[in-house]
Amino acid sequence: MNRDNKPSQTEIEYRQVIAHCKALFDKKNKDYGTSWRILRLSSLTDQIFIKAQRIRSIQEKGTQKIEDGIEGEFIGIINYCIIALIQKSLENSEQTEFSNEELSNLYDYQVNQTLNLLLNKNHDYGEAWRDMRVSSMTDLILMKIFRTKQIEDNQGVTIVSEGVEANYQDMLNYAVFCLIQLKNLQSNNQQ
Repeated sequence: MNRDNKPSQTEIEYRQVIAHCKALFDKKNKDYGTSWRILRLSSLTDQIFIKAQRIRSIQEKGTQKIEDGIEGEFIGIINYCIIALIQKSLENSEQTEFSNEELSNLYDYQVNQTLNLLLNKNHDYGEAWRDMRVSSMTDLILMKIFRTKQIEDNQGVTIVSEGVEANYQDMLNYAVFCLIQLKNLQSNNQQ
């Protein structure tokens, strides 16, 4: 929020992207329930990797053979990052089923924590992401995935680095930025 307690343009766009992602998350929850609770963090990291790798492959080849566009893959990255953050927060819980309200609250909590991180970083970096290419942010997501895998391979032990949560939050935020950039590019191309 700015000095007038009005949400910034970034916060507005961020919340619009997240609302779309959450709507899909809710629909999938109705179809599949919380079957994702069985997944270890390393499996979620690999799911994020698959999506990011497909995006990069499409970006490099300029074509695709499967109809689903890269926007859907970025949505998948966002939702898998949120699932990973929820899983991490529940690592000592055996609970596998959640009411819609409980799951919604868990989702919103992780989004709000990650949005606050974004707003703090945006303050310091001056929204540099707005001048970045989607392909560069895709590469940064992939880098964060490899960092996360290394931390996981080290059983979560780091010497000076942030843990897996920070990497999931950064990947989530980069994926949101990519969707905002893609939407803005589409708007500019239609004008």
